[in-house]
Amino acid sequence: MPKKLKEILRKKESYKVCFLKDVNCSHKIEWHHHFQYAGKQIQEEWAIISLCSYHHRIVRNKEISNRVEWVALNRLFSNEEWLKEAKKKYSKAILNWKQRVLFLNKKYGRYR
Repeated sequence: MPKKLKEILRKKESYKVCFLKDVNCSHKIEWHHHFQYAGKQIQEEWAIISLCSYHHRIVRNKEISNRVEWVALNRLFSNEEWLKEAKKKYSKAILNWKQRVLFLNKKYGRYR
């Protein structure tokens, strides 16, 4: 992860807790890179989700994975600056991500 991005995330309170916040949470927080593009992890704030070590270990579980994707995509599509940049960088994926966030929002509601 780029040093500059790591410093930004360390300063944000939302990256110091597991976004799932349930009874199974462990205390150690890890940052999960959910998306890849052109064979590389996407190193963008919107695409990195803080998870406790327990949830990070089970992120391959379909339900957990869907919820992580739901959060990341809602972050992306609710921030005009990030979205504008993503349309340039990830042009081949943006349409699929848009369809996916619409599907996930029907399932989980709008992320806040």
